[in-house]
Amino acid sequence: MPVLQYPIATEKALSMVESQNTIIYVVNIGADKKSIRKEFEDTFKVKVQRVNTAIEPYNEKRAYIKLASGFQASDIAKKLKLV
Repeated sequence: MPVLQYPIATEKALSMVESQNTIIYVVNIGADKKSIRKEFEDTFKVKVQRVNTAIEPYNEKRAYIKLASGFQASDIAKKLKLV
C-alpha cells in the first residue's frame, strides 16, 4: 500500500499552501515521518523541510508537509489540480 494516499483540498488546506508553503496529505496509518518525506520528495522532486502528522478521530492519518525554501507548495498544488 502506498504511503501517500490523496491530498486534502479544503479551504483551510489551500490557505496553508499559500501562507505556510505546506501541503496536507492523507497517508497510510502505519507510515512514519521518514517514509512520508522520502516518498513525497521522490514523487514531486522537491525538498521537504518538515513533516508533522496527526491522526484524526475517524482513524485517518494526515501529514502536514512543509517544503524547504526555494520550492513552492503552490506549484505542487497545481500539479495535483487542487487550484
